[in-house]
Amino acid sequence: MSYDATGRIIEVFDEQVISEKFRKREFVLEVQDGQYPEQIKFQTVNDKNSLVDPFPVGSEVKVAFNLRGRGYSKEGKMLYFTNLEAWRIEPAGGGAPQGGGNYGGGQQQQAAPRPVQNQNPGLQAKPAPIASDDDNDLPF
Repeated sequence: MSYDATGRIIEVFDEQVISEKFRKREFVLEVQDGQYPEQIKFQTVNDKNSLVDPFPVGSEVKVAFNLRGRGYSKEGKMLYFTNLEAWRIEPAGGGAPQGGGNYGGGQQQQAAPRPVQNQNPGLQAKPAPIASDDDNDLPF
């Protein structure tokens, strides 16, 4: 599943060596979503760990990522985890990274992960019925 999000980089962590064959690096993107910003942690793995290098903290970027999830058994109990695995990072304006740190051309863009497409387009959400004052027996 591929998604994208646009926001401002607020933190970049050092690379972590998990094993001989697996390294990861995490960074946090602040995304405007309504009244309150969301701080979303992404990770890159192995050869993608240098993707965030050209972008200093404060850069407006667009991140393309995959939603990953796995389950594993630990001491007889099933545990699950989910990761947002970034595979492309580009300036929010769509151009190539340049010096100076303002990669979004001064424009603040709002974005959130793209919603998953409805798997059954025949189903439509029905609006909730509106109760009249006669149906309302609440004391306030």
